[in-house]
Amino acid sequence: MSAPRRVIVIGSGPAAYTAAMYAARAELAPLVLAGSGTDTKIGIPGGQLMLTTDVENYPGFPEGVTGHEMMDLFRKQAERFGSEVAYEDATEVDIGERPFRVKTKAATFLADALIVATGAAAKWLGLDSEKRLQNRGVSACATCDGALYRGKEIGVVGGGDTAMEEALFLTRFGSKVTVIHRRRELRASKIMQERAFKNEKIHFVWDSEVVEVLGDKDVEGVRVVNRVTGEKSVIPLGALFIAIGHEPRSDLFQGKLDLDEQGYIRVHQGTRTSVEGVFACGDVMDKVYRQAVTAAGTGCMAAIDAERFLAEHESERASSSAEARV
Repeated sequence: MSAPRRVIVIGSGPAAYTAAMYAARAELAPLVLAGSGTDTKIGIPGGQLMLTTDVENYPGFPEGVTGHEMMDLFRKQAERFGSEVAYEDATEVDIGERPFRVKTKAATFLADALIVATGAAAKWLGLDSEKRLQNRGVSACATCDGALYRGKEIGVVGGGDTAMEEALFLTRFGSKVTVIHRRRELRASKIMQERAFKNEKIHFVWDSEVVEVLGDKDVEGVRVVNRVTGEKSVIPLGALFIAIGHEPRSDLFQGKLDLDEQGYIRVHQGTRTSVEGVFACGDVMDKVYRQAVTAAGTGCMAAIDAERFLAEHESERASSSAEARV
């Protein structure tokens, strides 16, 4: 077991690498446990942006950038200032006392402060055709990818507030938006339902679920089955957005940090969690915005909060030592 690190960052998306960059610039020499990519509960190194072909809404990239390129730049910038990146999965954490312990298959690391940036994962339908056409018309983020499908007929799967928000947003770009819902009634709030029903571009296919996404190179449509009649039909589409929810990657912290009913880490006063010295940023604590730019912003906040926490405790420790010598 090595000597305690000042800061360990768990994660490897925009929040994690921004936190690492700021922590490194503060000379805290952070270790980033970026994940190996083999544990589906932890996700792939780089986070959800690795599933996005073109990122066109991140400031500073007027011509756009691929998700892979952006995360590679984030990592290089964090390393430039002294961050150490290890492609290992955090498998267990002990945050009952400081220094905190973070275990991987290969080692146990100690940390004076911990930044959790494990992100969230979109829920998918689980179809082979859906996976094959991801980034080629299948997406889980209208804000990220909607503008790529101007003038096309677009499908949205889901019936909650998120689905209605996505559908309404997509009417800015699509010629028609078809909401496919497995029930006869929406789960969305009344106000969101009213907005969707009033929008002339939004149409509904009820009691139906997608059983196949059609297309060779790009999305050309979906095959749906009516759950009441059993009848199958094809809906021509140029893009399909899955809006059936997200799952925060917070399994490591069940019973150890205060989580909300959906599993998101609760924070207060910026990025502070229920355990002193543990900070959370990015999609694992943000169920509202879920954007790369907001994740990066909270990563900055977490690093600053961690730096101040460590400085305060060093000051307290120095005062205690001085008193002991008197």
